[in-house]
Amino acid sequence: MESTAKKKVRSKKKIILTILLSVILLLIIGWGIFCVNIYNENFNVRCDSYEPLMLRVEDFDGLKCTEYTFPSDKGQKLAGYLYSVGEDQHGMMVIAHGFGAGHNSYMDVADYFAQNGYYVFAYDATGCDKSEGAGVGGVPQGVIDLDHAISFVEENEDIPDLPIVLFGHSWGGYSVCSVLNYHPEVKAVVECSGFNSSAEMFESGGKSQAGDLIYTMTPFVRLYERVKYGKYAAKTAMDGFAATDAAVMIVHSADDDVIEIGYGLDKYYEKYKDDDRFTFLRFEDRGHNEIFNDQTDTYKDEFNAEFDKWLETLDYDYEAEENKERFTKDKADYITEHLDHARWSSRLDEELLGQFLEFYESNL
Repeated sequence: MESTAKKKVRSKKKIILTILLSVILLLIIGWGIFCVNIYNENFNVRCDSYEPLMLRVEDFDGLKCTEYTFPSDKGQKLAGYLYSVGEDQHGMMVIAHGFGAGHNSYMDVADYFAQNGYYVFAYDATGCDKSEGAGVGGVPQGVIDLDHAISFVEENEDIPDLPIVLFGHSWGGYSVCSVLNYHPEVKAVVECSGFNSSAEMFESGGKSQAGDLIYTMTPFVRLYERVKYGKYAAKTAMDGFAATDAAVMIVHSADDDVIEIGYGLDKYYEKYKDDDRFTFLRFEDRGHNEIFNDQTDTYKDEFNAEFDKWLETLDYDYEAEENKERFTKDKADYITEHLDHARWSSRLDEELLGQFLEFYESNL
């Protein structure tokens, strides 16, 4: 028989082991909660355009815009915009915008394709600009909203039934590829500066702040998104490629410091470089936000230089907390008075956009 002393030792070991396992479990749970909080602080926020810099329909010759509202997954109303020029359209483009604002920053893109024979349907994603939502919710929400936008376009009797192509940048780039899982009827996609999966975007953006610690966070982000978004979180851009025969153009710059090219173009190129469906445009020095703007256009730099000169004329410390509200108003007033909307609205690289147009035309 086992002695009483041995039983006590074994009992103590069990207690210690139970305590250790409980502590480890609590640490894991605590770390998971921390990771989810970091995720929500970065992605479950309102994203509204800065009004003084917003593009305006009247700054584009002949551009017309019809506004719509349509529901997304939880019944939240999204703002939609159908752009057109003239009456000779032969295709329907849907634009998915990047993270940080609504569709407005891409109105010049909408105008270019509207001028070249396309209806262009753009929209503000959940939690952005005119759309409902206290916050975006999370990265897969972009795919959900695009899914509903495409279905709205296809089902609305007031919108012409034409072949559909997609254009997306950054968050929108991921969305236009992943949404192919649900809309294989799409004819062609141009994806700029995008990424393969939501967790990879989190990883790419977080490495500069958290270093290698980010790799311990992404598993919790994946789990959280899977619970919250189900199938939309499970599917990736590459899953979308496999689910459709759509032609795909991938555009990315090697110096992109928002979404590393290894999470986008390089990843896709490794698998699809010999596939005729895919076209790859790799740049070296176009960054992220300016990738399809004219690299020789100097207006943004000129305006920023004049703005810096204006800052030096202020008779108060604009960086001080007590002057925050005053400076916000003064800055908005300065931009409203001095921004040349004609030049601000005309910074696209039309040669590059011409390549996009040729790609779409050859695949309709």
